[in-house]
Amino acid sequence: MAPLGIAADGGNWFSALALAVTLLKCLLIPTYHSTDFEVHRNWLAITHSLPVSQWYYEATSEWTLDYPPFFAWFEWALSHVAKYFDEEMLNVHNVNYSSARTLLFQRFSVIFTDALFVYAVHECCKCIDGKKAGKELTEKPKFILSVLLLWNFGLLIVDHIHFQYNGFLFGLMLLSIARLFQKRHMEGAFLFAVLLHFKHIYLYIAPAYGIYLLRSYCFTANKPDGSIRWNSFSFVRLISLGLVVFLVSALSLGPFLALNQLPQVFSRLFPFKRGLCHAYWAPNFWALYNALDKVLCVIGLNDKWSGSAVPTHSPPLGDSFGHPPLFSGCHIGPRGFLQCLILCALSSFIFGWHVHEKAILLAVLPMSLLSVGKAGDASVFLILATTGHYSLFPLLFTAPELPIKILLMLLFTIYSISSLKTLFRKDKPLFNWMETFYLLGLGPLEVFCEFVFPFTSWKLKYPFIPLLLTSVYCAVGVTYSWFKLYVSVLTDPPVGKTKKQ
Repeated sequence: MAPLGIAADGGNWFSALALAVTLLKCLLIPTYHSTDFEVHRNWLAITHSLPVSQWYYEATSEWTLDYPPFFAWFEWALSHVAKYFDEEMLNVHNVNYSSARTLLFQRFSVIFTDALFVYAVHECCKCIDGKKAGKELTEKPKFILSVLLLWNFGLLIVDHIHFQYNGFLFGLMLLSIARLFQKRHMEGAFLFAVLLHFKHIYLYIAPAYGIYLLRSYCFTANKPDGSIRWNSFSFVRLISLGLVVFLVSALSLGPFLALNQLPQVFSRLFPFKRGLCHAYWAPNFWALYNALDKVLCVIGLNDKWSGSAVPTHSPPLGDSFGHPPLFSGCHIGPRGFLQCLILCALSSFIFGWHVHEKAILLAVLPMSLLSVGKAGDASVFLILATTGHYSLFPLLFTAPELPIKILLMLLFTIYSISSLKTLFRKDKPLFNWMETFYLLGLGPLEVFCEFVFPFTSWKLKYPFIPLLLTSVYCAVGVTYSWFKLYVSVLTDPPVGKTKKQ
């Protein structure tokens, strides 16, 4: 352990972790990739070969540009490197184009832009309280957090097998969180505003940012009991925050406002004509609702499957469950902010409109920050991460990736549980018997879905059963994690009775 100790003192252990996971990403280059690979190739072609005025109108491919302008400019910048690999990939008429050089460029572009994520994790680790640090490097909260983030199973398979640029985007999110923890509020606000114009899914957590910045930045003083000193409100700070948001938005949307194309841009960003549920059911309330509805239909207690008759618009419902803690939790500091951010993300995931299963990472990654602070948060993280990650399995349905996803998830899950149990060994057990039984149930579920069901006669008649079982089973765990965290937020001691954070 001596060399490891030396590495810990010098901080070289973090570089070693980052380098090792980068090498793993390189090994995943030849693996299966989804239609998202073609989506981003088409966006490279659109932004490179067409004028800005046509970006949000081009529809040669079914994979039209539906991300905010900053991401479009991001693709434009990448395209100027892509042309040195294979210019044919930048032709908008080459639908479903693929080549070895195209594959290498797109894979390496994800790996390269992950540098921002690595830097953001490093900054977040600086904000972690080291009071629980053990003598060994592997028992230190900063080391555990680094592994939980850098080696996050969900992020690895979604970005480096399935194919997306979530690492870069989550890097912006984590860096903005780190800046708020470091009381660099204007930087944090700026980074989050930029993030919103890269991918609008982060609007789900915007309420947590808004309330926290209002409370912690615009109000400049507290009473001795920790409550707001109302006469300390600074209009100058409020205006400065508003100016940051306005300038970022103007830079992003201004060109399209000048072209009178904002309605077209927004129609691409918010396609409410899509159904309530994604083709791959996310493990949320609507999966439970649809499954129950279908069961009642089959057994004759419901005349007609009403899956298409669910509420036509649900974001306000998700918001209503996520917002109350904002006013009772965000005043207690960075921990309260993180709790409310995660609740906003989970509430929107559970009750939101046309939710993708990959959106669970919006809650899992920030929950990693809380997991090394308190045993209760570690328990929520482990249940949420395990069920949320397993719900991503249907994304990788090809045979060669089966052992890869099982092995990577087992390694991440075993490490997460063992390291957090060691960190909180003086506290009560992280799981009760019911939670343990539920998590162990994922094993038989995987055996049935991958090794039993394909050999049954149901495969041809009911091919959706593995996906249905996965979504419904994981929905129970995700919803339970949301409820457990919600109770934790509402029952935390008042700020005046807590230790200074």
